[in-house]
Amino acid sequence: MRGEYKVPGGKLVAVDVETDEAGERLARVAVSGDFFLEPDTALEDIDAALVGMPATASVAQLARAVEGVLDETVTMVGFSAEAVAIAVRRALGHATGWHDHTFEVVHEGPQSPAMHMALDQAISESVDRGERRPTLRIWEWGAPAVVIGSFQSLRNEVDPEGAERHGITVVRRISGGGAMFIEPGNTITYSLTVPGSLVEGLSFEQSYAFLDDWVLGALGSLGIEATYKPLNDIASPAGKIAGAAQKRLVGGAVLHHVTMAYDIDADKMLEVLRIGREKMSDKGTKSANKRVDPLRSQSGMAREDVIEAFKSYFASRYDTVAGEVTDTERARAAELAETKFSTQEWTARVP
Repeated sequence: MRGEYKVPGGKLVAVDVETDEAGERLARVAVSGDFFLEPDTALEDIDAALVGMPATASVAQLARAVEGVLDETVTMVGFSAEAVAIAVRRALGHATGWHDHTFEVVHEGPQSPAMHMALDQAISESVDRGERRPTLRIWEWGAPAVVIGSFQSLRNEVDPEGAERHGITVVRRISGGGAMFIEPGNTITYSLTVPGSLVEGLSFEQSYAFLDDWVLGALGSLGIEATYKPLNDIASPAGKIAGAAQKRLVGGAVLHHVTMAYDIDADKMLEVLRIGREKMSDKGTKSANKRVDPLRSQSGMAREDVIEAFKSYFASRYDTVAGEVTDTERARAAELAETKFSTQEWTARVP
C-alpha cells in the first residue's frame, strides 16, 4: 500500500506500507521522497520507528513515534514527522489525496449575496453526506455586498450609512474570518468543498495552506508571485491578493472559500467597512487601501480570462468534470436564503 503527501511549499513524501496478517500493525514501512535529510541513516530510523505501530494509529501518534527517534543531529528539510504520518495514513486508506477524487467544477450565472451564502451551505451539506463529489464552485455576483464572518460584530464591521448610500447588501456567512467587500466586476470568489478525508490529520492552519496550494500555482502560471501567508491570506510582493475562510461540517467535510480583489474601489470600501487600527497593526501598513493589491494590475488580464485560466489550471492538476447545482440543492439553498441568510436575526446574530 502506498500513500503520498505533498507538503505545501515543500517536498513530496511517499510511504510504502505492509501490515501483519491480521492487518492490525505495520509490518514494513519504507519512506521515500524528494526531501532532504541528514544524516541519511536517519531514514532507516524513521522506517523502524513506524514498524509495529497500530494500523489505526492517528497522525499525532505516528508523528510522535517518528519524533522519538530524531535528535538534534537530524536535519529535515522540506518535510516533517507529521508529513510522514499523513502519508502513512493515506497508504492505509484512512485519508485521501487529491488524485483519489474527481472534482466537479460548477460555474453558473450571477446569484444574490444571500443565495451565495445558502449555496455554500447546501453544497457543503451534500458533500458532507457523501451525495456529491468534491466541488469547486466559481461565484458570479448579482449585486454588491459586504460579507461578514460568522463571528464578527455587525456594528463593528459595517458602517450602515455607507452601505445604504452605495446600495450594498450585508450578509453573514457560515465560516469565520473577516469581512469581504464585494463588487460584481471587481471580485473573484470561489468555494472548494472537500470531504474530511482529504485534510485528515492536518491542523486548521495546515489545511488552509494545503487547499490554497493549487491557486498559488494558478497565479504563478499568470506570472504572479503568490505565497500563502498564515493564517488565511494569499499575498504577493505588491500586497495582499486574497483572503480565505473555512467551515468544518459535522461529518468532517470542509468548506474553503476564497475572495480575491480583481480590482477595488478603495475609497468606497473604506466608507462601508470599519477597519480599525488594531486590525491593521500586524499588517505592516497604516492604510487599508494600500494593503490590497488588485489582481487586475498584476495580471493585465480581463476578469473572465483570469477565471478561465484558474479553471484550466485546476483541471490540469486534478481529475475534473463539469458540474451543476442539483434541483435538491437549489431548493435547499432557496429555503436557506429566505429563512436564514436574508433575515436580520442571522445577519445581526452578533450585533
